[in-house]
Amino acid sequence: MKKVAILYNGRAPAAEEMARRLANELSGGEFWVCSVGDEAKVRIDLPGTSLVISVGGDGTILRAARAVVPWSVPIVGINLGKLGFMAELSAQEARDKLPKFIAGDAHVEERAMLLVELPGRARAGQEMPAYHALNEAAVGRGTVSRVIFAEVSVDGERLTTYKADGVILATATGSTGYALAAGGPILYPQSRDMLLQPVAPHLSLPHGIVLPSTAVVDMIVRSDHQAMLSIDGQVDIALQNEERVRVRLSPYSARFLRAQAPAYFYGTLPRRLRGQE
Repeated sequence: MKKVAILYNGRAPAAEEMARRLANELSGGEFWVCSVGDEAKVRIDLPGTSLVISVGGDGTILRAARAVVPWSVPIVGINLGKLGFMAELSAQEARDKLPKFIAGDAHVEERAMLLVELPGRARAGQEMPAYHALNEAAVGRGTVSRVIFAEVSVDGERLTTYKADGVILATATGSTGYALAAGGPILYPQSRDMLLQPVAPHLSLPHGIVLPSTAVVDMIVRSDHQAMLSIDGQVDIALQNEERVRVRLSPYSARFLRAQAPAYFYGTLPRRLRGQE
């Protein structure tokens, strides 16, 4: 019998209610239920789990994708949020369609993730601080409304110094999020390329750049006020002046179960961008 996790948005009572109801009503697996925000418990229970059901919005899926690293457990999302770019099912579809996913009647769609490192914080005998991101890693200003300076190098070659509100490194998944709002292009979902996108640049390179999956990007952040590193808009790390942030493709991928044809993305994109789905 499959071991199935149902991870829900712990800040939404409706998500927890649905998660527990599904655990009681579904068959074909051994179900365990947990708030996606309880990372310690998730990591204890996750080994041996063959499927994760995410109940919430896109933010819940982002947390679930980071939580399953390095196990690469496939995820199927139930959307209780407003947008649902990554979710496969609506709340109304969940009860009828989930049994097919539990039975394995779906295909796997892999999405690239980023590995974000802080080399300057490495200590002897300890691992370098590292984070995985499904959407993006962004450096930017904190609470003070002044620009930062981000000196960016790609594969050891200096590109430019951005004078901007921030700089985003996004995956294809993240290209429809913060990077899109900053004027970036949309990458097709299975792309393993990375998108380098400045946020409100001032008298500096204004264009986004699509980088190959092999690229290693270093950003040295300079600011006379507090600058921040944000992982998927959910994990915030205060940066020191002239601290280096290194971003590359993660060795792990997020795996989503899909019942729809791979081209579904293009058919639903216009409606989702208008906030109608």
